[in-house]
Amino acid sequence: MTSNMPSNNNHGQAPRLLDQVLDAPTLPAPAKDPASVEKHTRFGHDLKSRPPCILKRKDFARWQAGEKLPDAILCKAVREMESGLIDADLGGFLYKQRVARPGRGKSGGYRTLLSARIGSRYVFLHGFAKHDKANITQNEKEALRFAGQVLLELSAEALFKALQVRVLLEVRCEQDH
Repeated sequence: MTSNMPSNNNHGQAPRLLDQVLDAPTLPAPAKDPASVEKHTRFGHDLKSRPPCILKRKDFARWQAGEKLPDAILCKAVREMESGLIDADLGGFLYKQRVARPGRGKSGGYRTLLSARIGSRYVFLHGFAKHDKANITQNEKEALRFAGQVLLELSAEALFKALQVRVLLEVRCEQDH
């Protein structure tokens, strides 16, 4: 695929996500709950067009590393959302999704806030341990909603730049074999 994107050299190689964003082939979607598929396609989401783009903000990644929370747990949260298991829809494409602490369950685990266009793009924005904080404030929710909407609307070129300068990072999901 020909692109107006800057070419990569060995020093600034773009993450493999960029290839997915720019020229991902059409793949069959995994089996989904028919009601979930109908709900998301009704709102303009095409669950069959390409694998989802899963990203995290740089500050979320910093928090995640401090908590030793692997990307695999974030990938599981996205798969749950795609199958209709959403913990809380906070409006404006902002969702709260509980994730388990490694080796434990969700009840004493973490809360993540992410913006999502189900089946397309997911951006992890904020995370916290349930024992540290009961919930976010209304002001935090509004700020996260705004930031998330901006990130969901990024063009391919803007997404490329955000990945290059590491404002956004790719969530690495290993394919199940």
